[in-house]
Amino acid sequence: MAARRTVVENCAIATVDAAGTEHASGHVVVADNRIESVGAGPAPAGLANVTRRIDATGHLATPGLVNTHHHFYQWLTRGLAQDANLFDWLVALYPIWARIDEPMCHAAARGSLAVLARGGVTTATDHHYVYPRGAGDLAGAIIRAARETGVRFTFARGSMDLGESSGGLPPDFAVETLDGALAGTEAVIDAHHDASYDAMVQVAAAPCSPFSISTELLRQGAELGRRKGVRLHTHGSETVEEEKFCHERFGMGPTRYFESTGWLGEDVWMAHCVHMTDTDIAAFARTRTGVAHCPSSNARLAAGIARVPDMLAAGIPVGLGVDGSASNESGELHTELRNALLINRLGAHREKALTARQALRLGTYGGAQVLGRADAIGSLEPGKLADLVLWKLDGLAHASIADPVAALVLGAPAPVTLSLVDGEPVVEEGRLVTVDEESVAGETRRQARRLARLASGT
Repeated sequence: MAARRTVVENCAIATVDAAGTEHASGHVVVADNRIESVGAGPAPAGLANVTRRIDATGHLATPGLVNTHHHFYQWLTRGLAQDANLFDWLVALYPIWARIDEPMCHAAARGSLAVLARGGVTTATDHHYVYPRGAGDLAGAIIRAARETGVRFTFARGSMDLGESSGGLPPDFAVETLDGALAGTEAVIDAHHDASYDAMVQVAAAPCSPFSISTELLRQGAELGRRKGVRLHTHGSETVEEEKFCHERFGMGPTRYFESTGWLGEDVWMAHCVHMTDTDIAAFARTRTGVAHCPSSNARLAAGIARVPDMLAAGIPVGLGVDGSASNESGELHTELRNALLINRLGAHREKALTARQALRLGTYGGAQVLGRADAIGSLEPGKLADLVLWKLDGLAHASIADPVAALVLGAPAPVTLSLVDGEPVVEEGRLVTVDEESVAGETRRQARRLARLASGT
């Protein structure tokens, strides 16, 4: 059967390829779920089976955004513990989160994914690590929501086995056993992981954090993930409190602890990595361990400023993440492009910290690297999967900014006229076409109220 073609013309294009190629006015041709051609000027003449032709005058085409770290279930607990650091915030919220169930997780995932997709995300990640007994198939509910929304998805099957009685942070009733966590992770991998080039769902093994998991879960989790051929994900070096915890409990900082348990490597990415020494950065660079940078969440919880310019200079793969919606209530990734640039300029490198184009690369190709999918997504190049976004930049908020990349990164959040995932529309004219936004909003509101009632005992 002949390929169905979508032709996009007359737009500015930021390909985010290795050379940083841009076109002031160019075209993108999509054939089924692949990018067929990208270049300056109009599309080649004589293309067969063109089912849609888009005049994208006034728009910027970019690769779809890649979200490398999130906690979807937290969509139901936004706006709580507003003035707390990470540890106090977790202590306040763990008792609520321990009452989540399958309907709640499905609703929260749909809400999170809908907002991400409407803001230009074409590949999302969810790190889910709370599995109350009797709560139902939480992983299945979240993955089902991703399929319904139409977004490419990495499910990081998290776990916790270190409760308060064992010196951990979460309450005992919010954690799994070591064997239960490992078995649950393997079952999700077996049921849902797709290793193919154009996979819509992949799974990672993802024990939660040094203060909520045993050393044995870290070691065996890494062995399990590598035996099953999936990537590894966890939180690392997020706060000074975590640094203190690791030194007191293990006699070393987080990075040395992770390396001692098999948790550095090119198949690993860690969220946050705020408190990194020169030695830590060198270890990540040597092992090609990736980083999910979450600037808004780091600011919300007063965690600090990650050394992103130093990581990039060292050759560390760095992508962007929203983090949990309870520590980044917007739940959006396109705002993280701007916040990554601005917050890093408050650090030691000041105005030289990041450029607008580096910020865009973090949110696209950098994220693809971190997820191990840079051969398939993250840039607009022939042969890659057709995940792309058209940003409208000729309206009131952006029309006077001559540089389209600067308009996208530094300006107000830009409307999405079209988002394609695997060649299929997910957003048209700023609205989701795969799910009904009003029904998603209504169900998240109902489930959030239900969770609040359960947590309060009413």
